[in-house]
Amino acid sequence: DALRKAMGKKLRDKLDVMKPKFIAGGKKNGHDPKVLEKIWGDWEKFASYAFNKSHATCYSWLAYQTAYLKANYPSEYMAAVMSRNISNISEITKLMDECKVMGIKVLGPNVNESNLKFTVNKEGNIRFGIGAVKGVGEGAVKAIVDERTKNGLFTDVFDFIERVNLNACNKKNMENLALSGGFDGMGLKREQYFVEVAPNEVYLEQLLRYGSKFQADKDMAMNSLFGGDNAVEIARPEKPDAISWSDLELLNKERELVGIYLSAHPLDDYYVILQHVCNTKVKELEDKEALTGRDITMGGMVTSVRRGMTRTNNPYGIVKFEDYSGSTELALFGKDWIAFQAYMNDGMLLYIKARCQPKQWRPDELEIKITGI
Repeated sequence: DALRKAMGKKLRDKLDVMKPKFIAGGKKNGHDPKVLEKIWGDWEKFASYAFNKSHATCYSWLAYQTAYLKANYPSEYMAAVMSRNISNISEITKLMDECKVMGIKVLGPNVNESNLKFTVNKEGNIRFGIGAVKGVGEGAVKAIVDERTKNGLFTDVFDFIERVNLNACNKKNMENLALSGGFDGMGLKREQYFVEVAPNEVYLEQLLRYGSKFQADKDMAMNSLFGGDNAVEIARPEKPDAISWSDLELLNKERELVGIYLSAHPLDDYYVILQHVCNTKVKELEDKEALTGRDITMGGMVTSVRRGMTRTNNPYGIVKFEDYSGSTELALFGKDWIAFQAYMNDGMLLYIKARCQPKQWRPDELEIKITGI
């Protein structure tokens, strides 16, 4: 039993201690030493990494099935895998990269096309599920999808607000749908929903008030002796003018609610430089051993900064920095922080030169030392 545990948990030290006992016991019982060595060798291989045959067979069968689906139904397969990981945004980011490689577009949430989870549209592209937008619960999604299925696509935002059950789809749901791009193509820009049209009232609130009144009057007209749909006549609120948000502002709001940039990426203008001039991607910084002594060039964006003072009263900053591949934290202390802190603000797009080298006071540890920005 001790041997079984050692093999199961890959405890090589315990296995090595048991080998002489096994060989000696086998010889004592008259077995050929070569056969004993062969058996022990097989056990050692098993202990390094092995499955029993039934387990390995099931894995092989499952691998074949998923490979078949990915090869023959690529969009449907990727949509299913993304739906399975709907609450794990870092996994979805990796899967979106795989979709790019496969030539499949992943489109943002849209009230006329999205369901609760990821789905495939007529063009074979994957549409983000509304259920993946923060603050939009299943009840709101069900109300939208049920109404769309029953009475057809929404022609514009007024049609949406007149038809959808506003008890299920409330103000918070509407705000998050607007900011994440769920209403794109419905006659209003995202920023227009948040223009103040009256004291302490934004246009979205005016829309909701109009929708509630429209639905109440419609219900009353239907129950009236003389009523019908034509009896509902309420003026739609006029579309407001709005100062356009910058691309970065739009994308950041989108990212807050979806977890990733969908409609574009702030680094898109620098794609060629990132791919062909920079020699290191941010995710590669995880393996500092592989970068030791190398001159690093990388590009990306500052997404957050923590500033502070050390115990010895020296300034420092911890900067979250990301590119298409992922994000990392860069620590700058003392003179380095003083030299480069002007660059370290949210949204700054930076081209960085650095070296991976041993720390000054702890040479057994490696650090990314910025040499120029």
